[in-house]
Amino acid sequence: MNRRHIHWILLIIVIAAIAVIVWFFTRTKPVEVVVKPVDRGIVERTVANTRAGTVKACRRAKLSPSVGGQIAKLNIHEGDKVKEGDLLLEIWNQDLVAEVQLAQSQAEADRARAKATCLKAEVSQREANRLVKLYDKKVASEEKTDKAVTDAKALKADCNAAKASVLKSEARIGVVKANLDRTRLIAPFDGVIAEINGELSEFVTPSPIGIPTPPVVDLIDNTCFYITAPIDEVDVPQIAPGMDARVSLDAFGNRRFPGKVRRIAPYVLDREKQARTVDVEVEFTMQENIREMLAGYSADVEIILDVRQNTLRIPTSSVLDGNRVFVYLPGDKVIKAREFKSGISNWNYTEVISGLKLNELVVTNVDTDGMKDNVAAIISKEER
Repeated sequence: MNRRHIHWILLIIVIAAIAVIVWFFTRTKPVEVVVKPVDRGIVERTVANTRAGTVKACRRAKLSPSVGGQIAKLNIHEGDKVKEGDLLLEIWNQDLVAEVQLAQSQAEADRARAKATCLKAEVSQREANRLVKLYDKKVASEEKTDKAVTDAKALKADCNAAKASVLKSEARIGVVKANLDRTRLIAPFDGVIAEINGELSEFVTPSPIGIPTPPVVDLIDNTCFYITAPIDEVDVPQIAPGMDARVSLDAFGNRRFPGKVRRIAPYVLDREKQARTVDVEVEFTMQENIREMLAGYSADVEIILDVRQNTLRIPTSSVLDGNRVFVYLPGDKVIKAREFKSGISNWNYTEVISGLKLNELVVTNVDTDGMKDNVAAIISKEER
């Protein structure tokens, strides 16, 4: 082989090497995909709230005395548990206490006078009866008998008047005691003291009409909680009381609590003109969950409208345009666009009616750059 042939061979080798290098650095890299096999399981059709819901107590009372005055007794602290009928606070009321005592004394005196008057009436009646008998026997005079009968009737009327005075005095006691009760704040139910707006010896006043003021005591029943959540008006006709639901709360991370729809508000809230909602109330179905709740927690609800058991399903995140997915073919190491017929779905899963088979690998990271039909791909992660 002469030197000229060697030069040509070397040139060809160099050109081939350059072509290989150019191809290597300019070739289309396989798309990295996350896949999940088509499997069988439960798929639910659900609706959820459009904005965060709120955990509320079944009973919550914002209490204030019905009269103004200086706080003389404050038997509670924030966080205290109280029973129905417990005295929470008392406004200074020594004047009313004295009025009660005065009214009770007056009533006692009226009862004594009534007793004395009625005893006299009884004596006078017996004397009148005796003279009537003597008059019938022509022994007593008509004038004396008539006077005795009239006196007996008069004393009987005095007796009745004295009894009426007793009733009036007792009613007076009731009035004064009612005024006294207005100075005392009593717990209307068992609960926990959430907030106190007032201190011993401070002056408190009732709210004027149309001017709301903070309540003196905020009492919460911590044995019963429910969630109220705004649901889009379009979804509400599908919901009925008694439907199962799931509750999630930011305070408990990924934990879910079982619940049940207990009430649907009978009107639409139009605070946001473009997104009108209806408040739906969901109650907890397990008593032990209620003990973990605090009024005011933010909460989300999923109301279960329909359930499919042991059905083919794929992640909802893999679905495009409602009826299309990318399927990874392990033998060819490419992804193929595939249309399928879907059934019910939720945020997690979509039911497959036809178009996909058990264990086929569907791509879940469909928003990755370069994701298209018939492109080379490699699996970066396989979800189970």
